[in-house]
Amino acid sequence: MNGSAEFPPGAFSRIDAEDDARFYVFPRKVVHIDEDAIATLGRLYTEILPPAGALLDLMASWRSHLPAAFRADVIGLGLNREEMADNPQLSRGVLHDLNRDPRLPFADQAFDGAMCAVSVQYLVKPVEIFSEVRRVLKPGAPFVVSFSNRCFPDKAVALWRATRDEQHITIVAAYFEASGGWTGLTADADTPEDGDPLYAVWAAKAPV
Repeated sequence: MNGSAEFPPGAFSRIDAEDDARFYVFPRKVVHIDEDAIATLGRLYTEILPPAGALLDLMASWRSHLPAAFRADVIGLGLNREEMADNPQLSRGVLHDLNRDPRLPFADQAFDGAMCAVSVQYLVKPVEIFSEVRRVLKPGAPFVVSFSNRCFPDKAVALWRATRDEQHITIVAAYFEASGGWTGLTADADTPEDGDPLYAVWAAKAPV
């Protein structure tokens, strides 16, 4: 499937279309949501992700925000080796540019769950990538996509920049729907009066 087929022309264009490896060559060891939003995300992971088994942290950084009680084998896939090496919850980090190659370097049904935190807005081929995540998940395994109201605007796709926070939920849900093979599509929004909002969309790989 062509990842842009379900969306308007230019939806996945970016202000800065240069190689992402250049942009992420220097580590950015900062969190992109505040402590309350991180705690909310941790509770969401507790409810949805398995605490053991193999998990894929897509577009991984130096923190995965998984609950401390998790004992999963977490594989991170990201663009900065130093950031992933400093992530205490990763068993291993894999350097891979999804915008250059949306194919995931993992076997079919290799993971019991997957997550992508505050990074989905940068994907230029989201439908292909969501399809790949489905491929590497076991049947029934969840994929949790979370985001807030922040981004690097030069790297976010045009569709994201042109829409409001609440509409971003619809966009991510459309990625799931366009890639197909998911069940139990669910969305949630935590929007406190003070502090960072946290939005999440998730679904499970449909049984074969």
